[in-house]
Parts: sequence; structure tokens; C-alpha cells
Amino acid sequence: MNISHQKIDDINAKITVDLAPEDYNPAVDKAIKDQAKKAKLPGFRPGMVPVGHIRRTFGKSILFDEINRVVNEKISAYITEQKLEVLGQPLPVDEDDAKYNWDFKDTFSFNYEIGLAPEFEIPFAADSEFTEYDIKADAATLEERIKNLRRSYGKMTNPEVSEEGDVLYAELKQDKEEGIEKTTSVRTDIIEDAKIKKSLAGLKKDDAVKIDVKKAFNVADLARILGVTEEEAENLDVTNFQLTVKNINRLEEADLNQEFFDKLFAANEVTTEEQFNAKVKEEVENLFKQNSAQKLRNDMYTFGMDKVDVKFPEEFLKRWLKATNPNLSAEEIEEGFADFLNNLKWTIIENRIVTANNLEVKYDEVVDLAKERIYAQIKMYNINEEPTEEQLSQFAMQLLSDRDQANRLFEEVKALKVYDHLKTTVKINTEAIDYDKFQELEK
Repeated sequence: MNISHQKIDDINAKITVDLAPEDYNPAVDKAIKDQAKKAKLPGFRPGMVPVGHIRRTFGKSILFDEINRVVNEKISAYITEQKLEVLGQPLPVDEDDAKYNWDFKDTFSFNYEIGLAPEFEIPFAADSEFTEYDIKADAATLEERIKNLRRSYGKMTNPEVSEEGDVLYAELKQDKEEGIEKTTSVRTDIIEDAKIKKSLAGLKKDDAVKIDVKKAFNVADLARILGVTEEEAENLDVTNFQLTVKNINRLEEADLNQEFFDKLFAANEVTTEEQFNAKVKEEVENLFKQNSAQKLRNDMYTFGMDKVDVKFPEEFLKRWLKATNPNLSAEEIEEGFADFLNNLKWTIIENRIVTANNLEVKYDEVVDLAKERIYAQIKMYNINEEPTEEQLSQFAMQLLSDRDQANRLFEEVKALKVYDHLKTTVKINTEAIDYDKFQELEK
């Protein structure tokens, strides 16, 4: 067997595999004998089908399969030995003039096209400079968080007079004959028009007002409220409706007492309003640390993508995408191709950082990340529930039994390792910033 490759240019190449009968016949003979032992054919006892009969009946099919297997194995080994950084997988080149007898005596020559990753220097160095933000919780953010917590554990009341933020159980009737008529809940806090929002405060049961629903709600909310499709909501011929109040619902905020504190934290861990405020501030600023880390990762991504200006074997990659996703149309491939190239480019940058610095993703690290994700999900729904280590391990194993989920977590661990490594490589300046100012940076 002879296998070689020839570069067409820096990002495209061709692999040629030459096979003589002695290269493939041993594998074919073995496959035929194995088939004879397993075959169940009319007129023969199980496992007693003559090898010659299998060769005559199924020989060419087995020959084709074995040659395909041998060639694929050899190409894979060759790519590894030659340290070729291949994109996608080799694609066979259709050769109309290649005619074979498939009689176990042919000499075969197969050609495959491959796409090669472009050469470039890793863009991150000691003089690469980034900013890591120490985000401070401002009074307005803390007040909003405390309000949301108190509302989450508050109680529902039915006051006589409506206020801004109430939920009105009301009849909406379109201002035309045989128009839409719907009795439903209307959240006044989602109303977009300030004048309409103000008109719904100070109402009592059976009071009626007219509102322009297209001004009051976005299309998605309007469709939900009226029980119609978004297209129907968008194309309403009459947008004036009469709103008649049937009932007023108000979520009263929970009192700042021990019962409320113990619902949020361990029993008696927080006993005063001052301690509660401090805990909320700590929680909010811990969340801000995640926002800061995400911005630093995004800034590193943008820096790396801007610094690496290379070409990819685009035509090859489009053919490979079509070959591996036959249901995709050429238009669909073209539509998503820019995003595909961006993801591919960053993956190559990450992989080269991993290889150059001997970074390693260990199985235990993937399991730990799975446990971390599961723990966060459990706490999201029940802040006081504390799963055991045994429960977390069991849930993690279930999650990792899904190949897609396992691959996603593996890639996430790899990305975190690259990020942690880059933080030790580049220059990072720390800057304190208020949350509202930080939000402006992200726009």
C-alpha cells in the first residue's frame, strides 16, 4: 500500500491511496470467513455455509466494504502520523475514468480532497492588555432586587382601587360589531405607553376605559392577551378596545421579618434588615463577578478573532457540510456559513492554545462541572434545598450519559481552561465600575 498527500495550496490538499491485492485480500478473506460462520441461508445449516458460496454470493459487496474500511483506517493513521491539521473529513474525489473489475485482483487508486487549517501565531502574549471590571451594586439595583425578592414571597390581595403594577382581570371588547371579545388578565406593568398605563390606575370594579391595544402592548403580549396568533395581532383592523374591570389583583410585598428571612436563608442566619441588605448586596455582586468574567472572555474572544486574519478552504468546507448534512440546501449552508467559519476559527485558536501549553481536560473536571450546573438548577427552584453529594453524582452521571450533553460540558471545561491560562499570560488591569456604567459598556 502506498499513501501520500500533495498540497494544492496552503489550505487545500489531496491524499492518494494506492492498493494492491495483497493490501486488501487478507482483510476480505477474513470477513468472508466470518460471514460464513454467521450466515443463515436456506439449504445450509447455521454456521456451515461454504466460504466459496459466500464469496460467489456476497463477495463483491464484502470486497467493497473492506476496501472502504481499510482505506479509511489508513487515511486516519496517515493524518495522525503526518500531523496534518485537517478540517472536517476527507472527501472522495469522483473520477469518471476509474473503472475496476472488483474481482479481488484489481489495483486501486483512490483520491481524497482535504481542507487544512491555516497557519498563524497564537495572538495572545504578555503585552496583550485587557480590563477586568470590579462591578459595584448601586442603590437602584439593590432596591430592585430586594423588591423582587419581597414580591416573590408576597401575598395576593384584591384592593378596591387599582394602582400601577396591578393585574387587572378584565373584559377586552373590540370597538366594532362582532369584534374580538376576551376576558383575561392584563398586567399593567408590561404596558408600553405611559399615558395608557396611567389611565389604568385609580379604577374600580366595573369601571371601563378605552385603550389602543397596539400602543399598549407589543405584538407577542397582545397575541397572548387576546388569544390570537401574532400575525392576527399584528394585522388588527381596529385597535381600540374597551377594557372593563372585573377584579383587581395586587401582589403585596412580604414583610421584612424573620419568617421572610428564613425562607431565603438558613434558619436564623439573617435576623435583621441590615444583615438582609448585606446578604442581598453580596449575592448581587457575586452575580456581577460572573458578568465581569463573561465580558473579559468576550473581550479576549474579540481580540483573538481580530488578530487572526486568515483564509479557510471555504469551497471544500461547503462541500463537506453538504456531504455530512444532505438535507441542508445550498441556500441554508450559505446562510449559516459565516457563523460556521467564526466558530471554526475560534475552535482552532483554542485548540492551538491547548496543544502549545499541554492543557488537559480530565474526566473528573467534566463531572464536577456537571454537578455545579445541576446544583445551580436545583437552587434556582428551591433556595433552601441542599442536595447530597450522592444525589449530585447520580444526576451528573445521568446528564453525561447523553453524548451531546457530555460533549457540550467537555467543550465548556476546555474553554474555561483556555480562559484561565490566558489570564496568566496576558496583562489584566482591574477597574472598579458601577453597574449602570458597566451596562453601557455592553451595549
